[in-house]
This record gives sequence, C-alpha cells and structure tokens, in this order.
Amino acid sequence: MSSQDLSITAKLINGGLAGLVGVTCVFPVDLAKTRLQNQRGTDAYRGMTDCLMKTVRAEGFLGMYRGAAVNLSLVTPEKAIKLAANDFFRDLLMEDGRQRNLKMEMLAGCGAGMCQVVVTCPMEMLKIQLQDAGRVGEAYPNLACAGCPQGLAAEPASSRSYSTGSAPAHKRPSATLIAWELLRAQGLAGLYKGLGATVLRDIPFSIIYFPLFANLNNLGVSEHTGKASFVHSFGAGCVAGSVAAVAVTPLDVLKTRIQTLKKGLGEESYSGVLDCARKLWTREGPAAFMKGAGCRALVVAPLFGIAQGIYFLGIGERILRSLE
Repeated sequence: MSSQDLSITAKLINGGLAGLVGVTCVFPVDLAKTRLQNQRGTDAYRGMTDCLMKTVRAEGFLGMYRGAAVNLSLVTPEKAIKLAANDFFRDLLMEDGRQRNLKMEMLAGCGAGMCQVVVTCPMEMLKIQLQDAGRVGEAYPNLACAGCPQGLAAEPASSRSYSTGSAPAHKRPSATLIAWELLRAQGLAGLYKGLGATVLRDIPFSIIYFPLFANLNNLGVSEHTGKASFVHSFGAGCVAGSVAAVAVTPLDVLKTRIQTLKKGLGEESYSGVLDCARKLWTREGPAAFMKGAGCRALVVAPLFGIAQGIYFLGIGERILRSLE
C-alpha cells in the first residue's frame, strides 16, 4: 500500500470512527433539538431538559435514541467524506496543504460541504422522521403526511395532534419502512427532500468551521511534533463547531421543518426554503429561526471536538500500521 493510499484510508477510518463515537455521545441532545425546532411555541416542550425528561418518562431511556441506528449506519461515510474531502481540497488549493490562505481554506470547506450532502440529506431525512415520531405521537404505517404525494394516504388531522406519549412498539416507524415508502411513492427524490436546505446549511457551516478550526488548532501546534495536542485539537473542534452551528441554526430550522413529513395538528407544510422562511417569520416571529440553537451547539461542539481529536491523534494510521 502506497503512502498516499495509506493516508486516504487512514482519513476515512478516522472520520468514520469519530462519527460513531460522537453520535453515540450526543444523540439525545440532537433528538431534543429536532423536537424543539418542529414545535410551535412551547405547547409540548419548554426546553431541552424538559424535552428529554418527558421523552424518558413516555418512551423510556432508549426513546432518546430514536433514529440513532440510521445515524450510526450512515455517519461513518458522512464524516469520512466531510473530513477527507476538506483535506483533499486543501491539498489541491494550497501549496503543501499549509493553512495560510483564508480564502482557499473557505473554498476547501465549501467543497467538503457539497460532497457530504450526498449522504447527509437522506440520513437526516430518515433520522428526523424517527426522532419526531414521539413528539407527534403517531406511527407511520403508510407514511401519511401533510405535503406527501397522493400515493401516500392522508389521515385525519385529529390523529396528528401533539403527544409525548409513546406509540405501541409494533406501530413505531422504522427507517427501512420509511425509506421503502418514500422510494415507492416518490423515487430517489423522496429521500432527498430538503436537499436545497441541506446544501444551504452545510456549505456555510463548512466554510465557517474548517478555516476557524485550522487557525485555532495552529495555535497549539508543537514545534517538535508538528501537531497539536489531543486536548488542544479537541478544544479547537468544540469552539469552531459551536460557533459554526449557532451561525447556521436558522438554515437548520428550515431544513428540519421541510424534511419533517408527519405534521402535528395545525402545523404547516412547506413547498420550499423561501415558503418555509416566509411562513416561519410571519406566524412564529424571527425568534423561531433560532429554535434549538443551544441544543445544536451542544451537539456539534463535542461531535467535532471528538472528530478532530481522533483525526489528529492518527488512530487510523495506527490501525493500518498494525495490520501491515
């Protein structure tokens, strides 16, 4: 195996491992973020803590991990693509990949954000349906939903009211069922609903995150090793991740609303990003665009801190060397 092949494979291992560890640690907060972003006002949950407490009481401890299987299955390629693509574009756009040109760093982050949506969009599409099922309090036997095509039967609005109660185990939706119904009714486009909103969120996030992390991490690079310490890389990842996450929260709210198929009683369906933004502004006010911002920061900060810590520790390189 050539040194270049070793480097690419190691990056993929690092990104995948970081994603698995990170998602396992922060998924309950991500579930709270999704439910808070989808509700109107505070009729179901008053905040993150209230949401998690009600979820545990109504659905049990594992209720906080609704949709985790989808994330754990797809986060490895998603994080691997994101981190490896950023490195690829940095090497391509900057001499020796050195972190000196802010414009090129932002362009590299833009490329990484565009690459990752291939996996991110369907992953979050399925995850959101599972996470929000407990809030709406209803299963998806036929994926009936506001705004779905006619091939999916509609259910009466009275059955779509808010509820924090758990659905019977045999009625709980599964990612496989949702994916199959979407593919059957809408084709591949069904899994990529909200692609535009996902791109609008992920590209700015990467443009902010990667240059900010690179420059923060450079502050801790040792002259002897040429690398930052684990603690410094972890901290730089947390700070950069939280800043980028809060900055793009309005776009994340729009993406969550658009991708949520099952609607609660009185909730809107949206034809696109502009329609969603207009309705959100006029009916819920500007503050609605920052729903779940705290949760999102708490999710992304440790997620990217763990990712960059593992990435810069070179776990993938060590694994590959041990197999030689």
